Amino acid sequence: MSIELRGFCTLNFYADDMAAAREWYTEVLGLEPYFEAIDPASGMVGYYEWRIGDHQDEFGVINRAWRSPADPTTPDAPGGAVMNWHVDDLDGTLARLVELGATVHQPRVDRAEGFANATVADPFGNLLGLMYNPHWKAMADGAGA
Repeated sequence: MSIELRGFCTLNFYADDMAAAREWYTEVLGLEPYFEAIDPASGMVGYYEWRIGDHQDEFGVINRAWRSPADPTTPDAPGGAVMNWHVDDLDGTLARLVELGATVHQPRVDRAEGFANATVADPFGNLLGLMYNPHWKAMADGAGA
């Protein structure tokens, strides 16, 4: 039996300062999170989630205190899986994120057949991938494969 991966569902990042992460991502995304989880025992915010993009994909920020002890990610360096988000204006989006405090991790790289990507590290040590993807754009705009 094959495994059926049906598409992106939720991307989670980590942050130590949840208030700062909420403020930063609210500015970046232009909307407030629709969901907040608070640990009843401590009263500490553990999770914020936004729904974004054409398909209302879920993006969440988890309090780093909730990370599994088995997670080998070093807290001092940007890391984690890189999810590339399609953007129509790669250079403009990259510049705006840097203006908001992100640092360029991988500058723009032009790939074959119109694809281009770049990666930034957010102020909380997560890598955020940006991509101009003509195939994704054609699918989203209803032009098919």
